Amino acid sequence: MSMSADFSAWSQLTAQLLRERRWDEIDMEQLIEEVEDLGRSERNSIKSQLSRLLLHLLKWQYQPQRRSDSWLDSINDARTQIEDKIEDSPSLQSYPAEQLDAAYARARRRAANQTGLPLSTFPAVCPYAVADVLDEDFLPDNAS
Repeated sequence: MSMSADFSAWSQLTAQLLRERRWDEIDMEQLIEEVEDLGRSERNSIKSQLSRLLLHLLKWQYQPQRRSDSWLDSINDARTQIEDKIEDSPSLQSYPAEQLDAAYARARRRAANQTGLPLSTFPAVCPYAVADVLDEDFLPDNAS
């Protein structure tokens, strides 16, 4: 059965074949790809949440007059999502630090687009330590 035809059916069949140790009937290449995709999906989720978190921290800092509960909700939700992924996969503990610069570059561009402020308003290098970014009590001060 082709995975592209019905992923759910393919995964159930593959699980059954694994349980029954029917190794020769398993599409090993597809199984390997799917397992690799699972790990990639976890990392992509952290990267996406980190970028969202940084975007809202920048907006919080550089547009204090527009601060809202929805920004706080986004900040807190992104932190929770990252924390949950790391709790589920402790090997990803250092991943936010590894991705901080790339996530910040995306967040910086998005902040400029969403606020209408010039890109140069926002520091070229992430002004926040990763520990602060992930700290549930951290919010940046107003831009000076």
